[in-house]
Amino acid sequence: MLAAGVRGQGERLAGRRRKMAVESRVTEEEIKKEPEKPIDREKTCPLLLRVFTTNNGRHHRMDEFSRGNVPSSELQIYTWMDATLKELTSLVKEVYPEARKKGTHFNFAIVFTDVKRPGYRVKEIGSTMSGRKGTDDSMTLQSQKFQIGDYLDIAITPPSRAPPPSGRMRPY
Repeated sequence: MLAAGVRGQGERLAGRRRKMAVESRVTEEEIKKEPEKPIDREKTCPLLLRVFTTNNGRHHRMDEFSRGNVPSSELQIYTWMDATLKELTSLVKEVYPEARKKGTHFNFAIVFTDVKRPGYRVKEIGSTMSGRKGTDDSMTLQSQKFQIGDYLDIAITPPSRAPPPSGRMRPY
């Protein structure tokens, strides 16, 4: 009888131990520092990236994305979450030969659904320039929290109207 009582008490203690909360000591900064996992493009299906471009140096207005409408300047690109801004720039330049001119500025923004209110929000993520290396060239969609279903808006500024280099760019 005594053995049964001890066994039962031990099971209850073990049950209490299992219910104890475990706190993580990993900080948000450490989580953000985790390297991106490489994507095997041979085995991973690409996503459809809907890209909208302007050639006036400004992004589209958010009302142009309202009520199921989108701007008419759509490019559809099949790519992966590890696509860099420089890689996306080269794909856009294939479609728009005038954007190949040295000094053409590409400003990237993610357009996404606002969960707090109806409509869309925009988040500028970086820029590239034809013929120059920049710090944002290797930035990926994944690193900027791009979600499948978001849009990419690219404001293209011709070299004649481009802002002066900000020191973040350097010639090849």
